[in-house]
This record gives sequence, structure tokens and C-alpha cells, in this order.
Amino acid sequence: MKALVVYESMFGNTEAIARAIAECLEADFDVTVADVRTMPPFGDTDLLVIGAPTHAFSTSRPRTRAHVTRKATIRARAFGIGVREYLEYAPWLTGVHAAAFDTTMKMPVLPGSAARKAHRRLRGLGCHMVAAAESFHVTGTTGPLVGGEADRARRWAGTLAGTVLAELPSRDAAGFTTVAVMTDAEPLRTQ
Repeated sequence: MKALVVYESMFGNTEAIARAIAECLEADFDVTVADVRTMPPFGDTDLLVIGAPTHAFSTSRPRTRAHVTRKATIRARAFGIGVREYLEYAPWLTGVHAAAFDTTMKMPVLPGSAARKAHRRLRGLGCHMVAAAESFHVTGTTGPLVGGEADRARRWAGTLAGTVLAELPSRDAAGFTTVAVMTDAEPLRTQ
């Protein structure tokens, strides 16, 4: 099975969460981790995980990316596209299992979220959403991550994997799919 983890990251925090998620998924999936700027193809992905920083209560836009880059005291990665544009031009992804996450500052009430925006867009593209949108916290605009967030991301990825594995047919070492058949005979194997 294949998993694609796509992230948008300006200061490395969202990338760190994406890599922690991928690290956990590697136990059950052939995982590709890709920066959104590379416009990775969706291919025959079984699980798609999308991550982005929250900018102005949503996914970033060219204007918000430029604003953050100008305002930051450390050099941010400048790029022309983000998760918003990537998903805007995505093909129909009917049946693909998917989940979305973001990085954001921890505040008592935050009215918007890049993860929730990406979650709605993925659902609109026909994805089967396997978890609610998830937020991982940073201490400020440029980070760093709040302590323990990478571990929390690994645990979240474990729940994603468990959900997807429970819903997809299993394959044995020879590549055969095991299908549950309600008889006294052996399970049916197909390739």
C-alpha cells in the first residue's frame, strides 16, 4: 500500500510534523513525503495526508505567504504555490483515503484552520476522510513546535494507518488479496 504525505512549510515546522507522520506510516505503507512545491502526482495512493501552516485562519495564499516572509525575523522559504493551489488543481480523488493537518499557534479560540479548509476540499474531491482535521501547535509564527507535538503527530498517524488498514483488503507476501468469504472453505485469494 502507498501513502503520500504532502506538506507546505515556510519555517520547517509543518515539514517536521509531516516527517513524523511519515515515519510512523512507514511500518505499513510505502511512503512518499513531498514538498507541495514539487507538485507530487497522486498516482495510485491509498492514503493521502496533506499538511499546511494556518495563515489568516485558512490555507495560505500568495499574499499571506509574502506577508509572513517579509515580517519574519528569520529567512522563510519563498515559494509560489501552497496547499490551496495544489488542491485547487487536483483531479477527482474518489475513494482515496485522506486526512489533513496544520500547524498553528495554540490560542483559546481560533476561528479558522488550514487543516479544516484542506479537509473540506479533499472531501469535495471525493476522498474518504479517515480522521477529523488535526492541528499541531507552534510557539510563534516561526516556531518552534510546542514540546511533544512530533510525538503526538506519530500517534495520530498510527490512528490513520489503523483506520485505513481496517478498511482496505489485506495483501499477502505474494501480492494476493485476501477476501473474507463466509463459507467453511479457505479464504478466496485474488491477484
